[in-house]
Amino acid sequence: MVLTYHVSKHATPLFIKQEQNPVSTKTNERNDLSMKSITIYTTNHCPYCIKAKKLFDQKGVTYTEIDVSHDDEREKMIAKAHGKRTVPQIFIGDYHVGGCDDLYALDKQGKLDSLLM
Repeated sequence: MVLTYHVSKHATPLFIKQEQNPVSTKTNERNDLSMKSITIYTTNHCPYCIKAKKLFDQKGVTYTEIDVSHDDEREKMIAKAHGKRTVPQIFIGDYHVGGCDDLYALDKQGKLDSLLM
C-alpha cells in the first residue's frame, strides 16, 4: 500500500492517495533538495520504527518508508541490509545506518545532520 502525505508541524497527516504497494513517502515542510534519499524498512506496529520516523520528522526530512510485512519486500530488505532481519533498517543514500538505536547514536554524536546533507 502506498501512502503519500504531507506533514505539517501544526496538523495531522493529510491522506492523499492509496494504492496496493508497500512503499510510502513522507514529506515535511522543510524538505531540502540537497538532502540524500532516506529509506526506512518498517512494519506497521514496530515501536522502534515509529521512534526512528519521529526523529526524521523532527528534523524535517523526507523519507521513503517500505513496509516489509510482505515476504517479497522483506527479502529485498534482508539482501540490502547484508542479512539483517530486524526492523527498522535505515539507509541514508547508499549508507546503511542500521536500526533505530544506531540512528539515535549518530544523532547524539552529532554525525547525523552531516550524513543527511
